[in-house]
Amino acid sequence: MRRTLLLDEDDLIMVVKQDVVHQIDQNRGEMNRTEFVNYLIQCQLKEFSEPKTFITREEFQLFARQITELLHDFLEFFVSYGMAMGRGDHEADIRSLTQHLKDFCQNEEETGETGS
Repeated sequence: MRRTLLLDEDDLIMVVKQDVVHQIDQNRGEMNRTEFVNYLIQCQLKEFSEPKTFITREEFQLFARQITELLHDFLEFFVSYGMAMGRGDHEADIRSLTQHLKDFCQNEEETGETGS
């Protein structure tokens, strides 16, 4: 099958396999083939030219430590507030809280070591 193409001076020809043409046709919607291929190329170029906004592992680990400390501070505040209000057995509360905090900190250290 022979084809003759008449193009302006600014147009270029791109040779692609037939399965690529089928993929283009299936996904281009209302755009013609040229518009769709131009759109895909522009999207790829834009993706590579824009800086990535990812965080590093170290930044995430720092964030996790800070959240853990914040939770610890809140827990201490609420326990001391409860003690100031005069409710419950203070010694049992303190022992229970201390054990929970030790378990929590130990789990955080183990998770941090295995996740590095």
